Amino acid sequence: MSRQNLWAPWRISYLQQLADEPGKCFLCEASRADASDHQHASNLVLLCDERGVLLLNRYPYTNGHLLVAPLDHRGNLSDMNAAQRANLMELAELGSRALCLTINPQGINLGMNLGRCAGAGVPGHAHMHIVPRWHGDVNFMEVVGGVRVIPQALEQSYCTLREAIKQLAVA
Repeated sequence: MSRQNLWAPWRISYLQQLADEPGKCFLCEASRADASDHQHASNLVLLCDERGVLLLNRYPYTNGHLLVAPLDHRGNLSDMNAAQRANLMELAELGSRALCLTINPQGINLGMNLGRCAGAGVPGHAHMHIVPRWHGDVNFMEVVGGVRVIPQALEQSYCTLREAIKQLAVA
């Protein structure tokens, strides 16, 4: 099967941001943003506290794809202390529970891409991906067309997950 191109012109602003402003990091911006609902919503931040930041991926692999990052701009796990590494896992667990509560995945992939050659889109700020999975989620669109279908708008995912995070934080 030959590889096909999928035109995704909405990604160019993100890619240009990486090239044009090497000092600019969307994860740092998200963690420093005003905690108002409007600022967090525009950055897709579900939670930001002393442990780090939990947010929706603006360019998801699938519906509900989350990111977890430390507050500090650190490129590798070895650049973090034990508490920072533990905090990433605590937020990943919270994000996983919120996904289970809202979209009922049958599995979850957790992963990190450390360094540009490993696939890191933001190589200077280590972050974890939380990707919900379902049995058969690789459907004919991906197999035949090489295209993933994401069934829910980011704004709707954000509102649903934000409410779940609030409920879980109280519990």
